[in-house]
Amino acid sequence: MDEVRPTSGAQAHGLVPLFPPGLQAIYGECRRLYPEQANPLQVTAIVKYWLGGPDPLDYISMYRNAGCPAQDVQEHWHYVSFGLSDLYGDNRVHEFTGADGPSGFGFELTFRLKREVGETAPPTWPAELMQGLARYVFQSENTFCSGDHVSWHSPLDNSESRIQHMLLTEDPQMQPIQTPFGCVSFLQIVGVCTEELQAAQQWNGQGILELMRGVRVAGGPWLITDMRRGETIFDIDPHLQQERVDQGIETEGSNLSGVSAKCVWDDLSRPPEDEEDSRSICIGSQPRRLSDKDTEQIRETLRKGLEFNSKAALPPINSQRQNHERPQSRKDSLESESSAAIVPHELVRTRQLESVHLKFNQESGTLLPLCLRGRLLHGRHFTYKSINGDTAITFVSTGVEGAFATEEHPYAAHGPWLQILLTEEFVEQMLGDLQELNTREETKLPKEYSWPEKKLKISVLPDAVFDNPLQ
Repeated sequence: MDEVRPTSGAQAHGLVPLFPPGLQAIYGECRRLYPEQANPLQVTAIVKYWLGGPDPLDYISMYRNAGCPAQDVQEHWHYVSFGLSDLYGDNRVHEFTGADGPSGFGFELTFRLKREVGETAPPTWPAELMQGLARYVFQSENTFCSGDHVSWHSPLDNSESRIQHMLLTEDPQMQPIQTPFGCVSFLQIVGVCTEELQAAQQWNGQGILELMRGVRVAGGPWLITDMRRGETIFDIDPHLQQERVDQGIETEGSNLSGVSAKCVWDDLSRPPEDEEDSRSICIGSQPRRLSDKDTEQIRETLRKGLEFNSKAALPPINSQRQNHERPQSRKDSLESESSAAIVPHELVRTRQLESVHLKFNQESGTLLPLCLRGRLLHGRHFTYKSINGDTAITFVSTGVEGAFATEEHPYAAHGPWLQILLTEEFVEQMLGDLQELNTREETKLPKEYSWPEKKLKISVLPDAVFDNPLQ
């Protein structure tokens, strides 16, 4: 549980000699913006995470921001987290690796919420939202970057609002800071509607954020979330979908490199009783576990750092890593090693498969056209990583370097990680056959699509199949 209290002026402003330096550095940036708010309201974790509590953020400060009339920025509440970065430098939460790299995960979260007329105190529900995102980061060790999206599937404030998902961007006022424990940037949460999330998935988050900056009621220049907003940016300006989003997808493709999903795959090449050499990846079975190196590579594949103008490449599985290096899963993007080739884990044999059956839930299935049109037709790759286990499915185009699937053997597995290489001609054929998945209407399930000449089958199944695999 959290409690709300004003911060102590002396402590909050670093006048206590033993005040944690990482905490003091963030307070210093807050003081720069809010010199008149020495004692902001603050939500604090009653039992700190490093003492066994459930909430990773020690504090969330809440400030009243007057906006900027000159830029038509309205008054709002500004929330700032403390805990994703290293506040203490003594390894109680984050491993201290020096001042040159990121502090902790390298960022803190912020949120800007429209202040309603007559509101004298900030609502506290954004604090729990921020704690939820922080729990995801700590548990998965996946960091956020500007332009990322978060599929939440529920009103952010548990109301009836249409604002049910999030995009992330740089905070327009808070500057990156250098602390004794490393650098810290500030990523702002922006509430969006389902249609805006889908557009960000199909095109890119930065493009949608830029469109929202130009629409005052959708956030304006500082991207302020209004939970009472009832219209999407496409309702307000219908030309944005066709002239900006559709054109952007056509010319640039999508920068969404993968998603966490409900998915499984079956190797139809071998009988299921062949335990030694069959796919061992099916509903109701215990799949082989991914090696740490495979897991790390897939995590990198799920990141946003894909190059737009250079040749696409899957990140390598590093066979050697220096002990002093920071785990790549915390920060690195695909750009960092785009020219290197895959080095498969020596203890797991890469297998070529003759025929495969892919299974997705409806939400994952509706992203297949995005995968094909926005990624593969632009020479890129797309990964589905199962949320229920180690299974992963990566689609690659013929232009992607470093894949273990080839044109000669388009289906290949490395443990529970399946790669599928699709030619441009086959992608075009699949897009035509999967056209009904483009609609926003609920599709009657199950749906099956089959390409016998390619020995490929795809099923879109109800969630219950994945939630209760043994039934």
